[in-house]
Amino acid sequence: MSRLVPLFAVAALGALLLALRAPLATTVLGLIAFGVLHNVLELRYVAGRFAGVLRGRFLLLLVVLVSGIVACRLAGARTPEIVLAYAVLAAGVVHAVRRPVWRAAALLGLAGAATASLTWPAYHFVILAHLHNVVPLVFLWEWARRLPTGRTPFRVAQLGWVLGVPALILAGVFDPFVAGGPSAVAAFAGPPAAVAAPVVPPGLTIGLRFLVVFAYLQTMHYVVWVGFLPRYAPEAARAFDARVRWLAGWRPWALGIGFAVLLAILFVADYRQGRLLYASFASYHAYLEFPVLLALLFGARHGSRHQEATAGITSRPMISSGVMS
Repeated sequence: MSRLVPLFAVAALGALLLALRAPLATTVLGLIAFGVLHNVLELRYVAGRFAGVLRGRFLLLLVVLVSGIVACRLAGARTPEIVLAYAVLAAGVVHAVRRPVWRAAALLGLAGAATASLTWPAYHFVILAHLHNVVPLVFLWEWARRLPTGRTPFRVAQLGWVLGVPALILAGVFDPFVAGGPSAVAAFAGPPAAVAAPVVPPGLTIGLRFLVVFAYLQTMHYVVWVGFLPRYAPEAARAFDARVRWLAGWRPWALGIGFAVLLAILFVADYRQGRLLYASFASYHAYLEFPVLLALLFGARHGSRHQEATAGITSRPMISSGVMS
């Protein structure tokens, strides 16, 4: 386990170099290569590791709400999508938060956030795009509970690459190394400004820094979901296999790679339509993780045994030979 911190350091350095020298190409080509696969593997991890949260009528409600979000994205209906997004969060709060005072406070906070999102929808979607890339921090923080030693250095390393490096990028520390010129992917992806628009807040003069941050975090996002967690959390895959037997073993990999090839063809033929199709159906993996995050947050905050059991969390180490090899 002592090699995990250097492992993340090397991965973060490589991701940073790619993002600095080719932010647009890193964003577009990374999405084409790993976007679909990481969707499948992330859903497998969350559904396996946190089966206690995503189950029964609550899971059905979430699937219905997120399916509505998918339909809104395909139709370009932004305001209904925002409303449904907050409905997912509200459902997560009601399900995860047991204390009435905390629940009321959380719902009040959601109401305020929803008002801001509906007032400035362009910023809502930019924030959502970046927030999704930060989410692995919570899952890695929870994963570290199984470490018998080195838990603090591991968590500090995660804070470093998830929060520290982006802060330095936005502060302009790496500006001398940023290459913001023409990109070869513009030949099929379209004008750089249009490609970068979903991740750059409108009207900011430091928009290129936000693109670099997104390219960097997206790359590390793929490192976590495609590389790290499948290797170091095999029990989540086994739990998913037991729950969804027809999609067990190698099948999620085959499914992810197969659909990635098909979507790559669409991306090259019509990047705008490919991006729309991907972003729409990627809503399932992006939104289903929020109720899990709420269960982790409030379960940890209150130390409730009931909430920990519901979230699929145990206080004892969960180390197998596959994890430690």
